[in-house]
Amino acid sequence: MLINKTLGTAVKTAAVFIAAVFLTCSAALFALPAKAVSADIGQPEIPVPALSDVHCASYCVYDKTTGFIVLSMNPDDKIYPASMTKIMTCLLSLEILDTSSKVIVSKSALAGLGNDSSLMGVLEGEKVRVSELLYGLMLPSGNDAANALGEGCVDAFFQKYPAGGNTMNKDGVNAQYILDTLKDTKEHILTSRKLEAFAVLMNLRAEKLGCKGTHFVNACGLPDDNHYTTAYDLSLIMAAASESEDFKTLISAPSHVFVATNRHRADAWSYVKNSNYLLYDPWLASKTANGTSSHLAAVIGGKTGTTSQAGKGLTIYTVNENGHELMISICGIPQDYYFYTTMYLASVTAYGNLACWEADPVTRVYGTTGDYRWVNAPAGQQPKYDPLINPGDDLKNYADPEATPVPTPDPEEQQETETPEEILPPLQLFVKNNPAISGVIGGFILLIMILNIVLMIRINRIKNAASKRAKKLEKERIK
Repeated sequence: MLINKTLGTAVKTAAVFIAAVFLTCSAALFALPAKAVSADIGQPEIPVPALSDVHCASYCVYDKTTGFIVLSMNPDDKIYPASMTKIMTCLLSLEILDTSSKVIVSKSALAGLGNDSSLMGVLEGEKVRVSELLYGLMLPSGNDAANALGEGCVDAFFQKYPAGGNTMNKDGVNAQYILDTLKDTKEHILTSRKLEAFAVLMNLRAEKLGCKGTHFVNACGLPDDNHYTTAYDLSLIMAAASESEDFKTLISAPSHVFVATNRHRADAWSYVKNSNYLLYDPWLASKTANGTSSHLAAVIGGKTGTTSQAGKGLTIYTVNENGHELMISICGIPQDYYFYTTMYLASVTAYGNLACWEADPVTRVYGTTGDYRWVNAPAGQQPKYDPLINPGDDLKNYADPEATPVPTPDPEEQQETETPEEILPPLQLFVKNNPAISGVIGGFILLIMILNIVLMIRINRIKNAASKRAKKLEKERIK
């Protein structure tokens, strides 16, 4: 009796334990969410400053689509552009140079670049692909990259458009124009005055674009009393540059990793990020200070510029909900307000886009600022659709022309074998969406089952031993 009582108690205890563990695991399967939930740290909506609270020397919002200014303050005042100069350097480099060709960085390209210069990090004698120099120009704002590109452009210009030869370029001139402007020989210019020659080309293009308050003396934007422009002229230069798809790729790139060269032997010798912070958070400009929608659709990208003489400035390219392309330039933010630069830019962007929308309130570009994020990635990893270029385009309607044809399944067979995710049982849906957690819980349940089998075997052995002992005692009692 004592053995049977002890055995019964052990069996009951084991059964209760196993049942409790099994119920706990089953409850966990149903209690956990079907999909992982992202943490929300509660980013509040931050209102932009009112235009009256924006501290800067000037700003201009130019509607490239109509050719008119929609919002401005002192747009024709002379300002120092700093690294916003590089918009023009990039524009000319994309036109004159082959992006797959290489430029050898010279000693003169690195001369005069002090510790206060922003640099890409190239070295004398380094053979660098033009496309890499362009990223070094526009993301880390490398003065060394600007000078190397400027010199490369002059070399290429003399080769493509020699004096007395071809003038089939946007400015309609050949190298004779440089010789006449600098009043020097080709040999001396190519050995000692390449950057001056590049400034000649910069000023010629500025004149062709209608820039009446601009004069450049260098390719990078280092301070000089004779190196100046205006907020309006910067918007005109940005509008011209925006015609290039390569330019849009450059200014929209959030980051870039540089490849190996003859002087930097390993790939990824430098990793750089875009200094235009509104590119990462365009939603900041989606509303004005009083909460009115700005109807901003996308911030494509832009270029920053900062020196102690110029203050801080940015020139950016945006798209309005009505499809208009807006070039926005804000210049001369004082040093005491540097920390507010992005918010000041967001304010001018918001009010400028609202003014554009009110003049033509027709929706042609759908979505929010978060829907249009340009990607800097290898060609094979680029998005397969672009709702900004093709309004309404989405993955459901997209058909990849290069995709491998897939046989159309038989409707009856599909009905028998496929179950829509919406009607999957909760347990099966959880397993499908959380394979790792399901594996752990499944393994735990399997362990419990094994322990249960082992326990049952041991219980049976105890029962058999008890039965034999009881029979033996019974025989002894009869005797």
